[in-house]
Amino acid sequence: MADSLVKMRNITKNFPGVLALDEVDFTLRPGEIHAVMGENGAGKSTLVKVLTGAEEFESGEIYLNDASTPIVNRSPQEAQQRGISTVYQEVNLCGNLSVAENLFLGRQPRRFGMVNWQQMNRQARAVLRGIGLDINVEKPLSGYSIAVQQMIAIGRAIDISAKVLILDEPTSSLNEQEVVRLFELMQKLQAGGMGIVFITHFLDQVYQICDQITVLRNGALVGQYAVADMPRRDLVAAMLGRTFDDLATIERRPSAVAKKAGVPVVSAKQLGVAQGVKPFDLDINQGEVVGLAGLLGSGRTEVARVIFGADIPETGSLEVKGQPARPNPLASMQAGMAFCPEDRKAEGCILELSVQDNIILAEQTKRGAFHLIPKSEQDKIARKYVELLQIKVPSLDTPVKQLSGGNQQKVILARWLATNPDLLILDEPTRGIDVGTKTEIQRLCVELADDGMAVLFISSEIDEMLRSCDRIGIMRDLKKVGELVGSEMSTAAIMSKIAGDDFQEGELNA
Repeated sequence: MADSLVKMRNITKNFPGVLALDEVDFTLRPGEIHAVMGENGAGKSTLVKVLTGAEEFESGEIYLNDASTPIVNRSPQEAQQRGISTVYQEVNLCGNLSVAENLFLGRQPRRFGMVNWQQMNRQARAVLRGIGLDINVEKPLSGYSIAVQQMIAIGRAIDISAKVLILDEPTSSLNEQEVVRLFELMQKLQAGGMGIVFITHFLDQVYQICDQITVLRNGALVGQYAVADMPRRDLVAAMLGRTFDDLATIERRPSAVAKKAGVPVVSAKQLGVAQGVKPFDLDINQGEVVGLAGLLGSGRTEVARVIFGADIPETGSLEVKGQPARPNPLASMQAGMAFCPEDRKAEGCILELSVQDNIILAEQTKRGAFHLIPKSEQDKIARKYVELLQIKVPSLDTPVKQLSGGNQQKVILARWLATNPDLLILDEPTRGIDVGTKTEIQRLCVELADDGMAVLFISSEIDEMLRSCDRIGIMRDLKKVGELVGSEMSTAAIMSKIAGDDFQEGELNA
């Protein structure tokens, strides 16, 4: 058996204005489950796309099975012919076709030039029985759950004699029993010598199933580690690019918890979604900035979405200013909530519309289609917030797509501030924008709280959370696992709770 199935050496990939991969190395061995870890923008997906031929690369070499001659996969089909198969989070099969047709798509058994349906269905049943799946292969794929569809996609990979299986976030839509079943199959394939690349954000699952971890950060290789030799806190530190020592004394605003009494603006009790964020409690008081810290995929965004009603909770209850609330976006807006989402282009800005149209959108939605905001009032609202947030724009009629990322972010902030909310939810408001704009947004966040607004602040940057927040809730693997307040808050404490370590502050700083 070869010493390695895949060797990628000095892989470099550029996108316009972005160095996505910077001379990255990666090695996958037979019978190995290898996690690729990193925060958003680390280069995980790009590395996999280069390997599978979905993206070209500028320099570097890829070797298969210890061969001395490098290869280049020019398409996913070419990669598949070389024994590399990928199962994506969103299963890339055809829901309108039968299970058997999906298993043998493009390679159906034929007789007299026609598809031999009887043979194809028989072979499909045999393939699926081999992975412990006994289902009706003549039924359309869309009739089965995501978990079963993933198993079918894996069955297809096995039947085409794949030696390398890439699983991209395979467990994000699965319940606990389905995850157990998937892991059993992965271990079975591992025992047969298959190499598995496992892309995930769930730390617990990495330590449960994986042998090796490769960590990427900002397009560069941080290192490759044996799971047994990599404590969780060290993995978190490698992903975030920080140590567990506080790097500097950070000036933090005094805690508002003690000075703000009365009914919370928002009170969530055991709010959760069955296949999403686990039930959590969270109170947010007037004049308070509450942070949510955790790795990408830890559940930070899911908490924000379920409070706002973008995801409908299936357990627990929510009160807004002491009154029971039925979470849905319109009701939340009318109750005084505002939500600036993480993906400003896909979920925030309407890029083709003007700056003014984007700013007045939420307030118009609150008032309803039969109570249109007069043009003069639209102008007044838009000008007020363009001036307040110092949005750099030629005119209010300029399409938002022509603005920089930082100014697009400010337009979304302006939209929600125009509704005069009691609770402002900010999900990664400073990601991908310049340092000056970051500082402005952090300062605005604190000023709004000082004026009495409640703020839920989500960020991957621990320093800015320490500067801005009165309390910080910690998320890990879709669970709220702790909360820090006042003097408890430090880089070390946050990172340790993210990693899942029990610690004494004195021990970390010793």
